[in-house]
Amino acid sequence: MLTDKIHFPNPTTEPEDILSSALGVIFPDDITNQHGDPSTPIIYLSPAHGAVHLTLADPRGEDNRRLFSHFLWNAAVLLGEFMEEGEGGGGEEGGVKGKGKGKGTWDVRGLDVLEVGAGTGLGGLVACLEGARRVVVSDYPAEEVLGNITANVERNITARRKEGLELGSIEVRGHEWGVLDDGFAVENRGAFARVLVADCLWMPWQHGSLRRSIAWFLSEG
Repeated sequence: MLTDKIHFPNPTTEPEDILSSALGVIFPDDITNQHGDPSTPIIYLSPAHGAVHLTLADPRGEDNRRLFSHFLWNAAVLLGEFMEEGEGGGGEEGGVKGKGKGKGTWDVRGLDVLEVGAGTGLGGLVACLEGARRVVVSDYPAEEVLGNITANVERNITARRKEGLELGSIEVRGHEWGVLDDGFAVENRGAFARVLVADCLWMPWQHGSLRRSIAWFLSEG
């Protein structure tokens, strides 16, 4: 099950919370779609790379709260799973033991990768751990959102580098969808072989802006 990869370091003991977290098991059609809150860290259990420790942003103001970047969504978990295991799931055919077998389009090794609407940055973190050459993790340029992503990068990538793991470059940048005349956009037109987009379609009025950003940053071919 997708949510098996999500754990909390300090699980609740309150009966109401235990029941709430179990609803997806009792009623499979009611599976939890988002996880966590600013006061509750989350652990994504990577079958290939171990625990990825995540915190969530604490949005300031209603406008930033409407971005919903202060949750970890199942789409991001599935994105990480695809990059690690391929669409066929775990095992040798899925790529966990074979490291790349069966991944196809999801294989990011040696590629330049951009994540837009990153939220916690899980997609970009997994891309970096999976061997991407360069990763840029982007979200709306709100200080608390980018600051939290930066903390997640330091916690999971910088810490692994200090332990001797060789990884590609990773940086956090602000990007508002459809805004293509700032320094970051101008310098990176067509710069990425993969653009990661997870759970970014819930604002229909932003679909055009999102499409323009994807087309702008994605390399030809």
